[in-house]
Amino acid sequence: MAKKRRPQTKAATPQAVDGPIPVVGAREPCPCGSGRRYKACHGREAAHAVAELVQRPFEGLPGEADWVALRELVPAATVELTLKDKLPEGVPSVTLATVLPMAWPALRRDNGAVLLGLQNDTASGDLSRDLADTLQRALVAEPGTPVAAARVGTDGPRLQDLLDPEGAFEPAVHTGFEFWVENAENATGEVAASLDRANAAALPTVRLSGVDAAYWCEVPEKNHLRWVMTHPEERLLDALARLHVAGATSLGEGTRLVGSFRAHGLTVPVWDLPSAMRAEDVEKPAAAFAERLTVALSDDAPLTAEERRARGGLTSRQVTLN
Repeated sequence: MAKKRRPQTKAATPQAVDGPIPVVGAREPCPCGSGRRYKACHGREAAHAVAELVQRPFEGLPGEADWVALRELVPAATVELTLKDKLPEGVPSVTLATVLPMAWPALRRDNGAVLLGLQNDTASGDLSRDLADTLQRALVAEPGTPVAAARVGTDGPRLQDLLDPEGAFEPAVHTGFEFWVENAENATGEVAASLDRANAAALPTVRLSGVDAAYWCEVPEKNHLRWVMTHPEERLLDALARLHVAGATSLGEGTRLVGSFRAHGLTVPVWDLPSAMRAEDVEKPAAAFAERLTVALSDDAPLTAEERRARGGLTSRQVTLN
């Protein structure tokens, strides 16, 4: 016996409502009142926004390379941010932090100051827009409260719209996370224990002073130099290949350029360093390498066969973080 066919009904259409549509679970009814599930209605737009990845979210900001380094490489650091508009009343400062307690996206201190966390999962493919949304919500949050994560629309401002393009971006790298709390030296109980756990997991890291966005870090058995560069990737890889063949990529005895990775649209060459080589020991070799790299970047001659092989070796070891 044939099954009865259900009568076809016309699919409900989204209803016009005042204000933004709240975000709900994918299988819940859409708040617009269409009668459809959220994922099949207004949730489609949110899913589309998530899929669109902005390759260089920090492009155009002062210190783009350092933004990338603090997002991906540096355990504990802060930067004072300057807004295009004056700070709201009751907000004495806005500080970017690599990470905040409990991985909070942002925190409004008791005194009204804002801390914006950089190393957090984000809801969309545009990290700059996500951070700008968090910053705006932190500026109006109640003092003494953290700011929760939220799904961001596609038409909100980005960091490039909120931050002063002429403002300095000067990272302060810390040995630990005492910047999480005021008067950290007096912390006790669970607060002190949390700080101790976080500090124990942080790799010692130092930002070099003589070149931009180069960070020395200490790891067991060897140290590293990880240098975020804004040069166009193809030209940079050509230049590194030329220097490799010329034996000019070394930063001193026992050092070796071991490859690079790609992060937020920028290339990050990485050197292995002897464990005895401290950050201060790398300053002069890094400055000298920067001069050699400038010369190599200006060379437009085709790569030789040996240089092409060297370039192939570099690209085969390249890793993309995002």
